[in-house]
Amino acid sequence: MAERDVGDRRRSLRRDLRADCSRCFGLCCVAPAFARSADFAFDKPAGEPCRHLGDGFGCTVHDRLRDVGMPGCTTYDCFGAGQQVAQVTFGGRDWREHPGTAGPMFRALGVMRALHEMLWLLAEARDLPAAAPLHADLDAAHDATVPLADGSAEALDRLDVDAHRRGVADLLRRVSSLVRAGLDGPDHRGADLAGRALRGADLRGADLRGALLVGADLSGADLRLADVTGADLRGADLSGTDLTETLFLSQQQANAARGDAGTRLPPTLDRPSRWAAPHASDRAGR
Repeated sequence: MAERDVGDRRRSLRRDLRADCSRCFGLCCVAPAFARSADFAFDKPAGEPCRHLGDGFGCTVHDRLRDVGMPGCTTYDCFGAGQQVAQVTFGGRDWREHPGTAGPMFRALGVMRALHEMLWLLAEARDLPAAAPLHADLDAAHDATVPLADGSAEALDRLDVDAHRRGVADLLRRVSSLVRAGLDGPDHRGADLAGRALRGADLRGADLRGALLVGADLSGADLRLADVTGADLRGADLSGTDLTETLFLSQQQANAARGDAGTRLPPTLDRPSRWAAPHASDRAGR
């Protein structure tokens, strides 16, 4: 496939992997369970609508979620799975008007989100110049994942999404190793670094996959080409941190962390609304 065609396909794909709540049926407000905690003000079983879900499938407290004790909702990102399930898998039939779709639709959301996250990660990997030797493998993995996301509700129910994810994860590890080769970054894979004081730390090329970084102070740390796949960044302080070259940083991770006007994100991510706006000089540098 021509490089121009691949680029066009990736740009189109990224549009599809961004949440469009106007085309969803409030699935993230119904399908998952959550427990009363610092993230949620009350318990909600899986499959039960949140008390704040409105008649038109919109959140009635969306502009003040943190004020009403629901900060967990502000960090969630479905990678566009919600509208895919609502409009493609179920053809625009909503679970209120068609109650028989509720169970299958809610189950499909988790599977679809996993598939869409894989597609996003594969697109991110394909954009890395050092990943050129693995372009064919990345394209093959993408082409094997798209039909799964386009499958029927029954096919999604049968899909062993964890098995597919293991294959994609192995490929992404190979990409990460290529990109970080020669940097000799620290290995913190799966490490418990919750609350750790890492201000200004040299984490270039670090392996932070699956690391627990809840509440960690990463302000001013050097995270260039660090791999943060699956790292838990809830409440982590990223003030003044340049994340433009951080590997596989997702919107959900950014949403969950704390930043300031000096925090620089990859151009594919949106700045969380509660972060301070970047200075003009920072915007120009992005």
